Amino acid sequence: MTPPDSPADPAPFWKTKRLGQMTPAEWESLCDGCGRCCLLKFYEPEEDRYLFTDVACRLLDLETCRCSSYATRQSIVKDCIKLTPRNIRRLRWVPPTCAYRLVAEGRDLYWWHPLVSGDPETVHAAGISARGRIVSETGVPEEALEERIVAWPSERP
Repeated sequence: MTPPDSPADPAPFWKTKRLGQMTPAEWESLCDGCGRCCLLKFYEPEEDRYLFTDVACRLLDLETCRCSSYATRQSIVKDCIKLTPRNIRRLRWVPPTCAYRLVAEGRDLYWWHPLVSGDPETVHAAGISARGRIVSETGVPEEALEERIVAWPSERP
């Protein structure tokens, strides 16, 4: 219980700061480690939508759902797109559960987000992450990718 003369806990940074005001550490901490953004996807122009596969970028660690070469990923994977406060609103393929997208839309983080729960495993325990549902692109021939289209990465819980 908070004593009557103590100030209330301040609101978390993602509720009080605009994206461009966040420190690099705050921005990076918004990533919940779900791995959904690292899944290979197709753009379907007739429907104007993106389709996700259950195939992950070769740099994604399938167990941790984190990039194995985060600092150098863009020099290794030429089409890797770095999420920034400037581009997050334009990237329509960003999964609906993504904290970057949620905050950009003025919404709050889900209970399972590590910044809310205090535990980086809750994103996995809640079944939000890609853990256990994906394969690496190193084991899938390019011509088989369309057969690997799945709906769950674009769904909300």
